[in-house]
Amino acid sequence: MTEVSAAQNTQQQSQTKLATADLANNFDTFLTLLTEQLKNQDPLDPLKSEQFVQQLVQFSSVEQQIASNESLEALLALQQTDAQLTALQFIGKDATVNTTFTLLENGEAKWEYGLPQEAQSVELLITDENGKQVRRLDGDTSEGVHDVVWDGKDEAGNTLPDGVYRLEVVAKDADDVILDYAVRVTHRVTGVEMSGGQAQVSFANGGLVLPASLVTSVRESQGQTPPPNNTDTGDETEDESQAAA
Repeated sequence: MTEVSAAQNTQQQSQTKLATADLANNFDTFLTLLTEQLKNQDPLDPLKSEQFVQQLVQFSSVEQQIASNESLEALLALQQTDAQLTALQFIGKDATVNTTFTLLENGEAKWEYGLPQEAQSVELLITDENGKQVRRLDGDTSEGVHDVVWDGKDEAGNTLPDGVYRLEVVAKDADDVILDYAVRVTHRVTGVEMSGGQAQVSFANGGLVLPASLVTSVRESQGQTPPPNNTDTGDETEDESQAAA
């Protein structure tokens, strides 16, 4: 992904340089033609200065636009580098992401969804990567954030393969009006890459890749445990001394 992004940036920079070169050639041609026109103009009907002044202004405007593009490209390149360096700090940590997609791993998939108010009914529709609905569940209707844990089985009780699945929440109030909702997931970040000039975080070694801009929080992975303290102080406890005696 990084190589593709780098190639795109190089191509954009080359196009800007080409546009600058074309503008310089056109401006030189314009000055040559203007000089010849001034040499051969009719003394009784001289060329009006407003005509070539207007063309000079147009050239100046184009030149300013190209210079602005160059500055924007440099700024975007700095932002992309900063985003990638920031995302690199996510590796090995649990990241919470605003997305409806999650991973089914070892027969379990998890989401969290939030409701702004109490609902009359909540349907949880789980679909696979192709958009096919594989399971329907009833959700909690109360206001707030709720956990969804799916066992990876379809309506017939068949165990589905691990992979990416999506959760759709259909929440309705007493008047059968659909309510807004938010969905988020938490996974351990296993990698960072660049795609289309945007930092991406990957989970399960690339099993799920999402924009880093969707990450809302990062914390130490719950699967990580601090190393044991094997430092020998050389002092025996009272029980150890009694046992030795």
